[in-house]
Formats: sequence, structure tokens, C-alpha cells
Amino acid sequence: MGIFNKQALVEKHILVTGATGGIGWETAKTVAQMGAKLTVTGRDAEKLKQLEIELKALMDDDRLHVNAADLTDPHARKQLVETAEARLGFIGGLVNSAGAAGGKQVEELDQEFLEHLMNINYTSTFMLTQLVYRRMMEEGRGDIVNLASLSGLRGTAGNTAYAASKFAVVGWTQSMALEAIEHGIRVNAVCPGYVDTEMARASIQRKAERKGISVEQALEEAQSGIPSNRLSTPQEVAQTIAFLLTDAAPNIVGESVKISGGSVMR
Repeated sequence: MGIFNKQALVEKHILVTGATGGIGWETAKTVAQMGAKLTVTGRDAEKLKQLEIELKALMDDDRLHVNAADLTDPHARKQLVETAEARLGFIGGLVNSAGAAGGKQVEELDQEFLEHLMNINYTSTFMLTQLVYRRMMEEGRGDIVNLASLSGLRGTAGNTAYAASKFAVVGWTQSMALEAIEHGIRVNAVCPGYVDTEMARASIQRKAERKGISVEQALEEAQSGIPSNRLSTPQEVAQTIAFLLTDAAPNIVGESVKISGGSVMR
């Protein structure tokens, strides 16, 4: 496709958080191949080193900045943005892919777990975005893509805390989009269902344990509820995110783009 060429993002510096996760990893590789200057971050320093090797095979070293950071730490967030801009200039694209999952029944949840999940999936993401957004406002341009989930659009059993955090991301995306577009900045969310990543496999394993069935049975059950009869791939999600960062999506504002294999159509 024309938009996925080596020049599509050549003028843009993109920051990808959660780059050591399956979707963040593939997003970083995708935008690198589209010519972007790229900052990647994640908490796992060893995985970041491996990602750096893969990215350097796709792009020039002087267009890449790698920075391990814990985004729940306000100082780390500030330092990440400052060092990224000092190295590669204005951050014109932000992909908020950092996040965590966790499936528990309501009676099993405690305040510490709820606050932890909400902090990672919503609060810390919001505060990092605010830092980048303020600079985007000064420039009068920018694109922000939040990784939400189908769980941010409808509830499922055993998923209360995670769904609540992703509903927060979707609501924030919609509200912020209305403010941001006045400054020439587009904000959207991508809402995948099951994606073939470590996080999704862990979720399926938890469901199997809860139901007393095998992991293979739980996977079959998950796939049977998807009209396409398969999990999405990280590459498919990455390409959707990349599209939203390009000039090919100028009037897509405040959307929650579903990648559901047909399972959610409302």
C-alpha cells in the first residue's frame, strides 16, 4: 500500500512507549520502515537492547533513540521527553502502547491491584501525554494514538479492573480529541481484541485456570467467538496505528478503531 512506504513518516519524530511488548515492538519496526525518526521506551532493558538491534537493521543509527524508563515515575517521564527531543527534535507522533493486563473476579480484587492497573494503563499514560501534548500545542501539529482495547468498549467476566482502565483510555481519547483538534493535533485510539502476544496468551491461560479447562480449550473457545476464527497479529495492529500517524488519516479524530475479527461491530 502506498502509505506504507519509506517516506510516509520521514518528517516525523515518533515516540513509542511499551516498545518491549508485542504490539509496541511491531509498531516501532513498522514506523521505522516508514522513515520516521524514532524514540522507543520500555521497562525491560534487555528486551530494549534486542529491539535496538532489530531497528538498527531497518534505519540509520542517528534517527534512533532508545531509553529504558518506568513511566509510573514522574521524573522518568520528564527525562524521557527531554532527552528524546534533545536527541531527535520535536516529537510529532506519540504511540501510547505501554500497559498491563490482569484478570480477576470482582470478589478477588483489592485496592492496591486496582490502583496499580489504573496507574499503568491510564494515569501514567495521561501524564506522559500531557508533557508531549504541551509541545505539540506550541507547534500546532501532532498525532497521538492510544492503545486501548475491545475491553474499553464492552465488559467481559473476570475483566473488571482491566476493562475499567481501558474504558478510561477511550473516554480520555474522545474528550482530548475535541480539545486537541483545535490546535491541529489528532488523537485516536486503537481497540484490538485478542492479539497473538505474550499478554494475550497469559490472559487465555488465566481464563483456562478460572474455568478448569486446558489452555488449548480456552484458546479454541476464544477463537470460536471471533467470526474470522483467529487472533489478530501484532503486525496488523501496528499497521493500523501507523496509518493513523500518517497524512492519509487527516480527518480521523477521536475514533476508537476496532480490530476484532468481526466480533464487535457497534
